Amino acid sequence: METIIKAKNISKKYKIGKNNFVEALKGVSVEIKKGEMVAIMGPSGSGKSTLMHILGCLDRPDEGEVYIDGKRVDNLKNKEINEIRSKRLGFIFQGFNLIPTLLAIENVSLAAEYAGAPKMKSKKLSEKVLEKVGLKDRMRHKPSELSGGQQQRVAIARSLINSPVVILGDEPTGDLDTVSSDEIIQMMRQINKETGTTFVLVTHNPEVAKVCDRTINMRDGKIVS
Repeated sequence: METIIKAKNISKKYKIGKNNFVEALKGVSVEIKKGEMVAIMGPSGSGKSTLMHILGCLDRPDEGEVYIDGKRVDNLKNKEINEIRSKRLGFIFQGFNLIPTLLAIENVSLAAEYAGAPKMKSKKLSEKVLEKVGLKDRMRHKPSELSGGQQQRVAIARSLINSPVVILGDEPTGDLDTVSSDEIIQMMRQINKETGTTFVLVTHNPEVAKVCDRTINMRDGKIVS
């Protein structure tokens, strides 16, 4: 299988005081194949979210190299990084990150417009992906009028709208009840199988990991298995 994400000897420190640093990642190397659904697990402070942020071009490593679809990205200028984030990657977060004053369809359309699509095209694409995630009848509702599971479906639709090669999720089921969590996990797996989109999911939930192809376990800034 073709490699879609490759990280080589990634290290990252965060300054928390004048002479005090936390080593979030310590020489981490990882490869993720195209079409895989991968869970990243570990206790709090293990470095899993830092790793996801670096793989998703939301942060840069202090040392090491990151490749997405064969292209090195850790050394790119901000403009190039923004383009990769908006057109090649999709993101799903624990808190949904929806704009409360906008309708579901507007929240999704915004991601397409940000990537450069015209307004009318963005709207049509939004309708299509919202229907795909089972929200055909709820797309003209604001987040406050939707359940947690429905809000996360909107977030998944938003992550899909630009046909990304990779979708990264940071605790995507963390704010959901068990039933909604199971529905969201199965939906992501179905999308993964139907479209071949790679999923990388940071999670504490063993049920999420169970559905994935494999699990990367982290501890103290390193991959342990």
